Amino acid sequence: MTSMWTAEQVRRIAAIPGAGALIPPVGGAGHGALDPARLYWDMWPLQDTAGHRTLLAGRELWMALTAPDCGDPALRHFEAKIHWLERMGDGWTDHGPVLPDMPVSYEREWAGSALLHDGTVTLFFTAAGTDTRAGGYQQELWAATAPVGEDGWPTGWSAPAPLVTGYGPHYMPADAHEGEAGKIKAFRDPAYFRDPADGAEYLAFTASLAGSASAFNGAFGLARKGNDGTWELIAPAIHADGVNNELERAHLVFHAGSYYAFWSTQTATFAEGLRHVPGGLYGMVADSMAGPWRPLNGTGLVLANPADRPQQTYSWYVDADLTVCSFVDLLPDDRFGGVPAPLLHLTLDGERAELAA
Repeated sequence: MTSMWTAEQVRRIAAIPGAGALIPPVGGAGHGALDPARLYWDMWPLQDTAGHRTLLAGRELWMALTAPDCGDPALRHFEAKIHWLERMGDGWTDHGPVLPDMPVSYEREWAGSALLHDGTVTLFFTAAGTDTRAGGYQQELWAATAPVGEDGWPTGWSAPAPLVTGYGPHYMPADAHEGEAGKIKAFRDPAYFRDPADGAEYLAFTASLAGSASAFNGAFGLARKGNDGTWELIAPAIHADGVNNELERAHLVFHAGSYYAFWSTQTATFAEGLRHVPGGLYGMVADSMAGPWRPLNGTGLVLANPADRPQQTYSWYVDADLTVCSFVDLLPDDRFGGVPAPLLHLTLDGERAELAA
């Protein structure tokens, strides 16, 4: 059952969210042990099938998009590559590209998720652009796998391959070369989820609803893995037709018997008349994967940046331990941060979601 995130629900959001939803101010954006010549954004941890962070040879490993700092942060999207990050305390170390160089038909790597299961790492990611023409906004869902070697690192990666063919009847194609950030159509950010009720495996992803008459037709897409090991596109869990263009970094968390769907979005991607609403982490809850999905806190808003720093962090991702990662976006002086933001922690109680004290 597909549920709708409605304009009525969004209108209930106050211009300044309640204290429980406010992300603390970020003091700065130091690189620490990370490469000072690179930008980092869109992070996710290495997870087990239940969505918990997992260790690899004693290391807490994450992945993030990164690109050389060319002076214009907008250019990072066209040179993005997924790197390993290791978290040690509050610091991060860059261990280089996840995937080795090999012939592929896409231009660059955008966000996804990573699974460690039975000694194998699977990287689900967005294959962006095309190798035949630079700078496009084409998007497909891809994956690659590698067994963990004796040294504790994945080795011998398989050739990356698409997970699905086409876009199916429920989703608009995201195959345009030209575009503009915030206005392009989406088919990206595959996030793995295993349903504890029956063991069924899903990918949540950022999508655009097919058949819409609105330019604001964001959707929380779903694909389900069949018995033959192939992925099938199914109807979206949630859509925001007429409300918002992008339900970014769509992902699922199971907690205390409930299913939580989370996504990130920005003020500029809301339809006209709804742009009093802050950019932030949003979500819905259901009793099963079949839905219906109900907006958290009555509106969908979970976390938002302070009013005086409306774009300080972005691209939130919640794991099964309710830890929330993001990256530092714009600092108060309008400099781009381009580093991991401090980790946060949620509390979830049915339809209530708050920032933990």
